[in-house]
Order: sequence, then structure tokens, then C-alpha cells
Amino acid sequence: QVQLVESGGGLVQAGGSLRLSCVASGRTSDSFVMAWFRQAPGKEREFVSALKWPAKYIYDTDSAKGRFAISGDNAKNTVYLRMNGLSPEDTAVYYCAAAASCSGSGCYASASYDYWGQGTQVTVSS
Repeated sequence: QVQLVESGGGLVQAGGSLRLSCVASGRTSDSFVMAWFRQAPGKEREFVSALKWPAKYIYDTDSAKGRFAISGDNAKNTVYLRMNGLSPEDTAVYYCAAAASCSGSGCYASASYDYWGQGTQVTVSS
């Protein structure tokens, strides 16, 4: 079993920045894919970015590129999501997720992920 705990969410003004953290514990593996998803009220959960260890290959989306950056510290079993230039449209609950195995387009799908954190709220005011 793997436990994921997110932190770092909060209220920020438009144009501001936040850094989310996700600490993994339990039966983790260096081969896991660690990802961030988000879900806004009334919308489906959507992929934000993912990091595949140990090669550190990054899966990204057009909406995240240039504003969001995923990174990880394998020694700390921690994945980060640095978010810059936040807008009210980024308001959502952000979830950390871990997949024991995924590749290619599969890593963009929530169904590929085996473990989920409880989520951290990010609210961006205009």
C-alpha cells in the first residue's frame, strides 16, 4: 500500500505562485509515475503533469507548459508542483497520484493511477 499526502495549497491572488508538495510513503518504488491532477467544481478531474522515475521523464500538457513545473526528490519520496502565473481558472482541488506502471498516453489518464492523495485546495482570487 502507498500513502500520498499533499500540502501547499491555499488562497492566492491572480498572478501569484504556489508550490504543492506530495510525500509518498509505504511500498513505493523507483519505477512509479507520480502525477498531479486537478478537479474544479462541476468539472471532471484533469491531468496536469507527471514525472516518471528514475529517468525523470515528464509528461506535460499545453496548459501547464510555461506556468507549471513538476519536479521530484527521490531521496525524500516527494514530488512538487510549482505553479506560477496563477489565474482564477486554476482554482481546483489538486490531487497527487501514483501509478505502479504506465506509459505513453496512458500516463495522462486517471484510471492508470493506483494511489491517490486526499487533495489540497488551490483558490485563486481575481
